[in-house]
Amino acid sequence: MVNISLKSRLICLLLCFFLGWAGAHRFYVRKTGTGLLMLCTGGGLGIWWIVDFVFILCGSFRDKEDKRVTEWFERDAA
Repeated sequence: MVNISLKSRLICLLLCFFLGWAGAHRFYVRKTGTGLLMLCTGGGLGIWWIVDFVFILCGSFRDKEDKRVTEWFERDAA
């Protein structure tokens, strides 16, 4: 459980689906650098956006701390 992110996979997936071209899901997991790159390139011309969407669906997407975003709902930091 140490390598599991506290961020919600559902929120990340929805942000990616609706605002992935702007990198909203990357800002959500605190990856601001790549979020800005996605914002400037339109989600890597759509390719990067689709790849991230698939990674989130498969549970392979990681946050800034390199923890996998696998839980569908946010967990408490307790």
